[in-house]
This record gives sequence, C-alpha cells and structure tokens, in this order.
Amino acid sequence: MTTQSIKPAKLADAIAEHVQQMILEGSLQPGERLLSERELSAKLDVSRPSLREALDKLIALGLLTTNAQGVAHVSENIGKSLRDPLVLLMDSPDARFDCLELRSVVEAAAAAFAAQRASDVDRDAIRGCFEAMVAAHDEQDVDLIAKTDAEFHFAIYEASHNLMMLHFMRSIESILRSNVYLNRKNLYEHRTQKDSQLHEHQAIYEAIMDRDPERARAAAAGHMNNTMKTQRAIYDAELRLEASIRRLARNDLVATRKARAAL
Repeated sequence: MTTQSIKPAKLADAIAEHVQQMILEGSLQPGERLLSERELSAKLDVSRPSLREALDKLIALGLLTTNAQGVAHVSENIGKSLRDPLVLLMDSPDARFDCLELRSVVEAAAAAFAAQRASDVDRDAIRGCFEAMVAAHDEQDVDLIAKTDAEFHFAIYEASHNLMMLHFMRSIESILRSNVYLNRKNLYEHRTQKDSQLHEHQAIYEAIMDRDPERARAAAAGHMNNTMKTQRAIYDAELRLEASIRRLARNDLVATRKARAAL
C-alpha cells in the first residue's frame, strides 16, 4: 500500500483563510479599508501574486470589494440583511420595548461569557469603554454618555467570543445603538439619581474584571430589568400627559353651550 503524500496548503488559500477568520471574528468590520497591496504583502510577508490571488478569492466570496483604484474594503453587505428593514421599527414604541427585551437576554449571556472568556486585550477594551463612560458622566454630556454606553456593550459582545452572538448583534447594530442612545438619553433626563445607570454599568464591569460569570450575568440582567421598568414608567407617564393635553384642547374644538343655544 502506498502512502499518499500530504500537500502543503497553497499560500493564497492560507492568506484568504487568515483574512476570512479576521472578518468572522469581527477584527475586520464592514466598510473598513485594507492596506494597499504593496503594504499588505509586506505586513503579511507574502508575495504580491499570492496576495492578489487570495484577495480575488475573498472578492468572489463577497467578503471584500474593490474601488476604482483597486483598493480592497471589507464588504458593506456583510451582516446587512437584518439591518435596513428593521430600522423602520425604531419609530414604534412597542418595537423599542421588544428590543429591550431582546437585549435583556443577550446582555446577560454576553456578560457571563465575557467574564469567562475575555482575553487581556478584551479586558483592556472594556476598561477603556467604561472609563470613557465615567468621563462622560463627569462632564454631564448626555450625547457622549449615550455613545460610550453603546461602545461599552459592544465591547462586551466582542469579549464574549461567541461569533454567532457577535455577528447577530452587529447585524442589527444601527438599531441597537439607536435603542441604547434613546434609552440612555431618556433615563438620564428623567431619573433623579443621574449616576444610577453608571453604578449599574460599574457592577457589570467589576464582575467581568473579577471573572465572575454569575455575578456578571445577574448585574447585566438587573441593569436591563431596571431600564425596562423605568422606560415603561416614563412612557406611561407621557401617555397620561398627552391624554390630559387632549382633554384641555377639546375647548378649541367643541362649541360652548352659549354658542350652541345661539344656533
């Protein structure tokens, strides 16, 4: 019986798999521009013909696109199928609460996974996001608070090292960022204790840093439950106020008794 020789992997295939894995892991994100072919071949220490072949493979797979100058970008279409149609739902209060319910499940799982799996690089990223959130609170900049809040949660998704979770949440990223922004702005403007949300985020952060999955899960779940309760109370109060305003406005539409008698 003859032994079949094992052929080494083709260099172009190895390059393509390397870039493909970076896209899968979220290290390379939709729309990001790659280095020029010359710079990229030097960085990867490969020949330009092998690199060109690898890029062609990734373009054929729809993972990369090129512009008129031949510069490669990560395709904008990656994970986009869930984005655009759902953005319209953000105009509906019910859909915003549905988004909060989804987040209450995913945030808890992501925090627990991050506590278990986060690398030192992940932990540094989460720490940076949390410190940015604290700085935004110190400045009382509501827009920056909302932005850093979203960055903090996405850093946790990445640190979960669950590729399905990461890419699903990225696929509805515009919806999630809008949801986080609207919620955070609303809560900051209505809550009497302006730092209560920061303390809830701090509990999540410290549990992840302490590598305590169950504490991280509970902290994230508690944060989302408090957010839902407060948002629901704010929304209900706004509905009652709108009803009161409509009752007052009826005087502009209904004839008075004197006017009716004159008819």
